[in-house]
Amino acid sequence: MTITSITDKDRIFTNLYGFQSADLKAAQARGDWDKTADLMKAGPDPIIEAIKASGLRGRGGAGFPTGMKWSFMPKEPTPGRPNFLVINADESEPGSCKDREILRHDPHKLVEGALIAAYAMRARACYIYVRGEFIRETEALRKAVAEAYDAGLLGKNAAGSGWDFDLFVHRGAGAYICGEETAMLESLEGKKGMPRLKPPFPAGAGLYGCPTTVNNVESIAVVPTILRRGAAWFAGIGNLKNEGTKLFQLSGHVNTPCVVEEAMSIPFRELIDKHGGGIRGGWDNLLAVIPGGSSVPLVPAHEIIDAPMDFDGLKALGSGLGTAAVIVMDKSTDIVRAISRISYFYKHESCGQCTPCREGTGWMWRVMERLREGDADIGMIDRLLDVTKQVEGHTICALGDAAAWPIQGLIKHFRPELERRIAANGAMREAAE
Repeated sequence: MTITSITDKDRIFTNLYGFQSADLKAAQARGDWDKTADLMKAGPDPIIEAIKASGLRGRGGAGFPTGMKWSFMPKEPTPGRPNFLVINADESEPGSCKDREILRHDPHKLVEGALIAAYAMRARACYIYVRGEFIRETEALRKAVAEAYDAGLLGKNAAGSGWDFDLFVHRGAGAYICGEETAMLESLEGKKGMPRLKPPFPAGAGLYGCPTTVNNVESIAVVPTILRRGAAWFAGIGNLKNEGTKLFQLSGHVNTPCVVEEAMSIPFRELIDKHGGGIRGGWDNLLAVIPGGSSVPLVPAHEIIDAPMDFDGLKALGSGLGTAAVIVMDKSTDIVRAISRISYFYKHESCGQCTPCREGTGWMWRVMERLREGDADIGMIDRLLDVTKQVEGHTICALGDAAAWPIQGLIKHFRPELERRIAANGAMREAAE
């Protein structure tokens, strides 16, 4: 089924670009906090079932069904072990820049969503963990939280719902690894942000050893609108199992880089032509695309042009939607240098807890630098690929996978370019001798 662009009436984030104020009064004029208590009267379990029926999948990268994730939480918290909701606003994936727009311009959608989601999971408190570099975003969010408390929308009898709920904003210190849910929980507890072994999973033992669910900003912010408009409305957008609207982040070699809310499964060409102003230099100048942030494998131009921009469509191409951070590269790009730069990022951000990641990310980056210069032999390409397989799937968290996949994508699709550089460097050496 061909998916077409959504119309303005279907957009959830109506102040994405900050043309209006982000304060409470303006948010209420846009429909936020409208009869929130009535939405909660349905009860926790019906809310979870509605989110399941909507088809909402996590917008933080993994794409796990949100309603199902909520259902893992205990329905009757035991005394001394309260349920917690933690919202991941540690947006540090290179290319990803959607959550910051929500925090800056539409924070009340997130605050209201936090109340409803927490109620559905029987959580009396929520922590929003914000990336340390997001200074203005944190200010806007804290202002929205203060406004909500002053208006009686948070705290005792939140929004007149009969549910007591507190929300806390916590700034991180700029560590990419804290975007991993268990490393985030460690950081919230005042410890070094290092991922935990699982099991136990956070729903069993998370923050302070209590049942916890960690969700992305966008995943929580869309909840009130889904409940107001109905699960069927949200499920009617996009392909099966890839439902709803999505914030896409277009960067790189497009004429008009932007963050835009669009239908899941929209074809790549339509997304770029309508919102990105087309490829710089025309479609014949497209080289490759990283469709979901730096951690997913690149896709060459001929494969992605007509691909649906959703979880399953991009998985079929050997890549992934991730956070929908679309990094476009035209033929002026030094593709080997680009991937080497990404390799350095993951080397730098590794927490060092797992040996394959601690040792492998540095080794992979050093080899990538040699390949960038052509200072290697042909066999080095296969040795590098073999090491990526030894790192992938052998670490506590997915950072090892994130470091391996971009390199695997490069070798899969641009091996001739690596071989060309090695041959050219060898020819230069022979000529010099």
